[in-house]
Amino acid sequence: MVDIERGVMLDFVRVTETAALRAGRFMGRGDKEAADEAAVDGMRGMLDLVNIKGTVVIGEGEKDKAPMLYIGEHVGMWDGDGPEVDIAVDPLEGTRLVALGLPNALSVLVAASKGSLAPITAWYMNKIAVGPEAAGQIDINAPVRENLRVVAATLRKKVRDLTVVILNRPRHAQLIQEVRDCGARIKLITDGDVAGGISTALPDTGVDMLMGIGGAPEGVLTAAAFKCLGGEIQAKLWFPDDQSREEAIKQGFDPEKVYFTENLASGDQIIFAATGITDGELLRGVRYYGDRAITHSILMRAKTRTVRFIESHHDLRFKTVRSKKRSGELSV
Repeated sequence: MVDIERGVMLDFVRVTETAALRAGRFMGRGDKEAADEAAVDGMRGMLDLVNIKGTVVIGEGEKDKAPMLYIGEHVGMWDGDGPEVDIAVDPLEGTRLVALGLPNALSVLVAASKGSLAPITAWYMNKIAVGPEAAGQIDINAPVRENLRVVAATLRKKVRDLTVVILNRPRHAQLIQEVRDCGARIKLITDGDVAGGISTALPDTGVDMLMGIGGAPEGVLTAAAFKCLGGEIQAKLWFPDDQSREEAIKQGFDPEKVYFTENLASGDQIIFAATGITDGELLRGVRYYGDRAITHSILMRAKTRTVRFIESHHDLRFKTVRSKKRSGELSV
């Protein structure tokens, strides 16, 4: 991917744009399955046109549970001199967010050199994430109070000035209370901890930390973004019951292991692309104007730490919005 990655970077944005254009039509319509299906179909259809030899390592699930973008699926043209890459995708990060018209739904794609992305596709992770200034200062095994104090000091703030993003889940009742007892501010989100994690590493989002339990694949996607932005994520596998814990141990995973950014996404041959579906601190959502639409995306490259924000104006009278199921264009 070293010599050719510049040539395919914009193609990855086209992939997430297509998924966003497809899924955005379902905002607020209460049908998260339809929104997710549209995003997957659009992303998979557009990937057919990208000159890569891609293998999905994080996707929609195992082959027997996912008709497209399943783990192990080959995507891209697989022709000529296209680079061989691992692909991690979340065509619609925040299905419920789109269904309810809530902020921070994204379409996300990561491309990386072979073996760079940790293939942790099930279970959950307890995570803590911070931006570049506080990288190297956090410890997931330390008490909540200690992490808040250290990050506040590093950022030259008081603890009461910190804003911590936490998924609004019953399992976080104790964490939320501990953060409140320390005096820090909390931003509770219903879904979308990829956007929440990345927000810690970008200016003007108002977010300083992410804490709590979320999906393991989302942890890998966040780590890939941090390889481009700086920042740090630490994570430990978390299991809702003993059965899932034992299953992980049988598969060779250590429940006590701390996964650092480099464990989840290694090296510098990483490209991260995301397009907003609904409005959020990170990206604006899709705007539709009759025969036109506007999308807002982020495109990042770990090797150079380049971060691009891309606003694209689409004339839907002339644009082909891909559909894998229909083997070509689809009106949106």
